[in-house]
Amino acid sequence: MAYGGSIAGSAMLAAVLTAAPAGSAFAQEAEAEAEAEERAALSTVLFGSLEAGPAKTFVSLGMKTALTGALAGSGVRALLKVGGAQEQAQRQRPRGLAYKTESQALIGYEWRIGDAFLSLYAGSDHEGEYREWRNGILYRNRYGARLQGDLWMTPMPGMMLHASAYASTLDHRRWGRAAPGWLLPRGWLSQDVYAGPEVEAYRAGDYTKLRLGLHLTGLRLFGVVWRLSGGWQRTSDRPSEAYATLGVHWLR
Repeated sequence: MAYGGSIAGSAMLAAVLTAAPAGSAFAQEAEAEAEAEERAALSTVLFGSLEAGPAKTFVSLGMKTALTGALAGSGVRALLKVGGAQEQAQRQRPRGLAYKTESQALIGYEWRIGDAFLSLYAGSDHEGEYREWRNGILYRNRYGARLQGDLWMTPMPGMMLHASAYASTLDHRRWGRAAPGWLLPRGWLSQDVYAGPEVEAYRAGDYTKLRLGLHLTGLRLFGVVWRLSGGWQRTSDRPSEAYATLGVHWLR
């Protein structure tokens, strides 16, 4: 799967497609070679996400960079992420508001095994919290350690699988997401886009959350790659409700 675009790769691809009949094997082979050269030069990916539900909104930004090699191969990686959330401070009225910030600084290694990418990271985990209570205001900072793993693979032609998980010492947090997807016909999109189900689970102390939904992954628009997902979630402190997530990433 190719991301972004290089001037040289785009120029080469345009020249090949101009010279070859549309849909020919030669043009498709040249396109694949151009995209492979484009991927080989990339060393940093910028990413962001927006999650929205009736009781909480969360925004995050981050960066993954190759400290050795390039993102198309194996090597040492650094991962930085910051985020912020607004949510209800308590379930009963008056609910009040809580504002949280988080940040992670991780380092790890990513292995490329054929068309699969497997990575493992470890590092720091921080959370800041500002919470309005009936009898006052709470403000605190907490620090911990995080272990995180990510997997991207294409187990068969026309299928992808993305899985991520982490464990943090903050509240003994555990989180995981798995999302298989199948390639949509290119006739109406003219690009490789995958769609399929997703399942996500989270636990922190005595709080739990389970999400079941659908995702659309790989849509390229405005120079970035998009992921859209939505579905139904159930938590330990609220009735079942809808959720929606928007994710973007930009490789450089």
